[in-house]
Amino acid sequence: MKRILIVDDEVSVRESLRFILKDQYKILLAETAREALTLFEREGPHLILLDIILPEMDGIAVLKRIRELDTTIPIIMLTATRTVKTAVEAMKLGATDYLSKPFDIEELKLVIEKAITTKDLEQEVKFLRSEITRRYSFKSIIGKSRKMQEVYAKIEQIADTRTSVLITGESGTGKELVARALHFNSSRKEKPFITINCAALPESLIESELFGHERGAFTDAQARKMGQFELADNGTLLMDEVADLSHATQAKLLRVLQEKEFTRVGGTRMIRVDVRVITATNKNLHEALKLGNFREDLYYRINVVPIHLPPLRDRKEDLPLLINHFLTKKAEEEGHPPKEIAPEAVGLMMNYDWPGNVRELQNIIEQVVTLCSNSVIHSEDLPDFFRKQIKSTTLKEQALSGKISFEHAVTEFERDIIIEALKKTRYIQTHAADLLGISRRILKYKMDLFGIIPPEDK
Repeated sequence: MKRILIVDDEVSVRESLRFILKDQYKILLAETAREALTLFEREGPHLILLDIILPEMDGIAVLKRIRELDTTIPIIMLTATRTVKTAVEAMKLGATDYLSKPFDIEELKLVIEKAITTKDLEQEVKFLRSEITRRYSFKSIIGKSRKMQEVYAKIEQIADTRTSVLITGESGTGKELVARALHFNSSRKEKPFITINCAALPESLIESELFGHERGAFTDAQARKMGQFELADNGTLLMDEVADLSHATQAKLLRVLQEKEFTRVGGTRMIRVDVRVITATNKNLHEALKLGNFREDLYYRINVVPIHLPPLRDRKEDLPLLINHFLTKKAEEEGHPPKEIAPEAVGLMMNYDWPGNVRELQNIIEQVVTLCSNSVIHSEDLPDFFRKQIKSTTLKEQALSGKISFEHAVTEFERDIIIEALKKTRYIQTHAADLLGISRRILKYKMDLFGIIPPEDK
């Protein structure tokens, strides 16, 4: 129950307020400024109703003293009609609101509820902002490899600057996470962080999405709309897949980056903005420049500081850390202790090339944790397609490195295909042979050769 401290030297006022509010709040009563300050420090109320006229020390002096100790607690001044001017002065000194005696009960309750709700929302916003800052700290990007250490150092060095950054890397390497880390570790962290996927919007809408439009600018423009640049004012705009912009849009983007102003589609008024633009792409912009698909002047404008994120296959030493990170994260989301992963399962995952990079790893961990009923994840708990690709890759690598013979690799590969065909046809050998395009006699010969025994014969 929320605590309200009522400070008034008139016993009738204190008791009236206590009677009105006692069913909703825990009430603390003080007759003097000294009692009020003692109760404030001892009880930590959520709101104070403070009379302006008090013996010894007036309400304005009490307000100043409390504001020295706590700048956020709601303080509502209680005033007679003749001291309204003083109440207005109290508002300038940090009071939340004021009420004139005699009180309207409904107004009193509404003002108190509004003040407490606003304080709760402010605390929640403050907590969420601190959580976001913590979550998107550059330290939250997992990796101990040399390549990732270089990424961390660059993020820390340039986060709190106005410099344009181009983030490159394959899909799933964490480009947006790096962009968020740059934003939330800068002085812009209290301002908007806006993202736009340039590849996801048709050419006819991209200009309106970036710069907004005026009512009637085109057929479906029923009302004025602010663009992403306006929404990101004083903050950061991440333009993902920037390589997919058309030449016309590239030219308009270049002008905005140079002049820091633009007009909405269908508008005439220049709009100035202060936006830090971060761009990202999974394409090779050097190749796009050679082919004439990307403007050279725009490239040099956005590529002031480049950050390249290596694919997961090039930093396999980070894999165990990432696995444990996602196991812990999933456990926190589900509210249960994190599962462990057996060394042989980690070993299999180390032999996989991860074409989907960190995003693919996270998806597989979530899938395995959801489907595995044991506290320890073993290799057999990994997805079938995943283990087959690992085995195929491992066989190829072992054969090419000379660890196993070519004949052995071919035998293992052939054995796996036959087992898979038998499983798909429920070990009906005639159907399995048809699926493989061989005779049943050859299939039976191969099964005997490889030691493949149908379940019913085991």
